[in-house]
Amino acid sequence: QVQLAESGGGLVQAGGSLRLSCAASGRSFINCPMGWFRQAPGKEREFVAAISWGGGMKNYGDSEKDRFTISRDNAKNTVYLQMNSLKPEDTAVYFCAAATTPWSSLRVGLVGAYTYWGQGTQVTVSS
Repeated sequence: QVQLAESGGGLVQAGGSLRLSCAASGRSFINCPMGWFRQAPGKEREFVAAISWGGGMKNYGDSEKDRFTISRDNAKNTVYLQMNSLKPEDTAVYFCAAATTPWSSLRVGLVGAYTYWGQGTQVTVSS
């Protein structure tokens, strides 16, 4: 089992920045590729970013690649999502997720590819 807890969400003006954190506990965290997803009201959960267990491989959704940065600190069992130049359309609940399959075979953008999920943290961007 892996327990995940997101933090760092809040209310920010358009153009501002936030850094989300996802603290992991339980089974060996460093073996897990990690992902961030978001879900806006009335919409499906969508892929934001993913990172391999060592941090050397990253993948981003199309609308985030130039503004968001995913990173991880395995010594702290934590994954981060740095979000810059935020837009009102970034408003959503942000979830972190852990996969149990190797990065090479992970379908990073697929919700069903991840085994463990946090409860989410709300990000609201005002115009």
